[in-house]
Amino acid sequence: MRWNELTDESGPSTPDLFGVKGLIRTVRTPEFSAVTFHEVLAKSALNKVPRSSSMPFTWTINPYRGCSHACVYCFARSTHRYLDLDAGTDFDRQVVVKVNIAEVLAAELARPKWAHEHVALGTNTDPYQRAEGRYGLMPGIITALAERSTPLSILTKGTLLRRDLPLLSRVAEDTPVEISMSIAVHDDALQQSLEPGTPTTKARLATVRAAAELGFDVTVFMMPILPKLTDSHEHLDSALCAIREAGAARVVYGPLHLRPGAREWFFTWLEHEHPELLPRYRRMYATSSYASKEYRRWLAERIDPLIDRYGLRGSGDGAPPSESRRRGRSRPESATTVDSPAAGLSPPAQQVLF
Repeated sequence: MRWNELTDESGPSTPDLFGVKGLIRTVRTPEFSAVTFHEVLAKSALNKVPRSSSMPFTWTINPYRGCSHACVYCFARSTHRYLDLDAGTDFDRQVVVKVNIAEVLAAELARPKWAHEHVALGTNTDPYQRAEGRYGLMPGIITALAERSTPLSILTKGTLLRRDLPLLSRVAEDTPVEISMSIAVHDDALQQSLEPGTPTTKARLATVRAAAELGFDVTVFMMPILPKLTDSHEHLDSALCAIREAGAARVVYGPLHLRPGAREWFFTWLEHEHPELLPRYRRMYATSSYASKEYRRWLAERIDPLIDRYGLRGSGDGAPPSESRRRGRSRPESATTVDSPAAGLSPPAQQVLF
């Protein structure tokens, strides 16, 4: 029995979120076993990133709250507590859907004061999680942004992105579009244990290839790299080789960071799956959510030469490039390492990014 199956036996009763403003209905369907959708009417679509944030974009859009990808390390888990839901099973199975988000976004972008600033999708929960197959919110969002000549970036683990690649390709003829795929674990058994609701690594690499063939300079996020689990020379070399063969243009990476909410959930997984590593992780993350400078330096010394070998040197500090590039056109780039707390799209004030 896998660890994620163990959580089924004692999970909390399904809440109906009666206190949430804008709630239309709560939906349970056989096609999405154990997942509950809470359909809401959003008052706004665009979220302003705090000035204090180091993120290279000013606005985000999150069509969903909660994520059926169920990644045990996900930094966004604690955001579910704002809904009086837990950061564990509820985050994986209680998904809030902003069913009117495309219409609200179109109205916001039509305001005279809109400055056509870069908008990022995938900064909190994945816009191409399985729910997107049911609700189809992303085409409307992409179209609304394109109609107002608004640059956009997408970060996802979802292969459903392939459905929208023709649309994104047309949009990119006139508006900068950046595509990034998150592929951190290149061991099938470990990947399915850590990310039980995600597409396989092979399927995500195929999605990278599909986007690259349309001319996109695809960035792959190797985040998080997990100490003693995915940081061996063999794992990193194999991963980067596969990413290069898939046609990616660059890689950015960063070690695991564990915020409250994610920390407890990850440690529970670790206790079941790799108890021998639990003491090491407790020491490493005893006083900080981030890996030590010493570990980040060690990781950089190991992975940077491999990134150079495969020609995947990227730019930035772990977030999508701040200067948008048109499809199929790249510029010379310098930095590749990600070793700062800003890495990994982990904004400091999560609640304002909804």
